[in-house]
Amino acid sequence: MQKLNFPAYRFRLKNSENKTAIFDEIRKKFVILTPEEWVRQHAVQWLLQEKKYPISHLNVEKSLKVNGLIKRYDALVFKPDGSIFLLVECKAPEVKITQDVFDQIARYNLTLDAQYLMVTNGLNHYFCQMDVQNQRYQFLADLPTQNQRL
Repeated sequence: MQKLNFPAYRFRLKNSENKTAIFDEIRKKFVILTPEEWVRQHAVQWLLQEKKYPISHLNVEKSLKVNGLIKRYDALVFKPDGSIFLLVECKAPEVKITQDVFDQIARYNLTLDAQYLMVTNGLNHYFCQMDVQNQRYQFLADLPTQNQRL
């Protein structure tokens, strides 16, 4: 798999039926290793190891209803009170981060109401803080760590 703009992490991989799978420690199972999954697993490890968010506060690939359609978010980080701190959208490295990607995560966030957004293709990372009152997001250089977010 392609080298990404994240620290190097160790992953458990296995081959089965000519397909490679990667162990997702949030979902506690092996999942098929696609380019987007490679980015998602790096993003999750970055949130756990660099940002120090507790594993119990992370959720990966769950369904949500947006405008009557069933969609799936890539990752969420919850606050201790159960509200959503961060919504993460991952794309494969070859996918350019465009306005369409920000529109997608913004639509998801209408339902989820996260305080922060992260968009990444593994090469480029974008962080935003939601300004709910003015219905827009403000770009940030980085996300707060676990200690900074409480």
